[in-house]
Amino acid sequence: MKTIKIVRDWQDENQTLGKCTVYDENNKPIFSAISLERGWQNNKNNVSCVPLGRYPLILEYSPRFKQDLWELKNVPNRAECKFHSANYWYQLNGCIALGLELKDLNSDGYNDVTNSKKTMKAFHNALKGESRAEILIMQNKNCDCM
Repeated sequence: MKTIKIVRDWQDENQTLGKCTVYDENNKPIFSAISLERGWQNNKNNVSCVPLGRYPLILEYSPRFKQDLWELKNVPNRAECKFHSANYWYQLNGCIALGLELKDLNSDGYNDVTNSKKTMKAFHNALKGESRAEILIMQNKNCDCM
């Protein structure tokens, strides 16, 4: 089974940034991108990033997005925490987006992620053939997260 690791590097009340890496069965990194989430809001639905921890990931169809998406399961007091494309933190409702670079796309003072659709496609390709995986969400020791 493949494993995904997100290491959070920066966070405020609105936004969380980090690095997402996919590892194969031999713990070899096969994909890497910048992760974007909402900031920590005490794990409130639709407005908070996912709590630190280890979660199962399941690939399932999303009627809202009309495609298969990876969803984190067993997140305490939460449901529908998915990986999907987004460039701005406010486009996420407790989900995770991936991108290639950080850039303030809309001049609001926040770094946004670029090329999210392309990056999410590469993420799905790294997990191709899988229907289950595991994700570990942790923070960089230098991050004043949560």
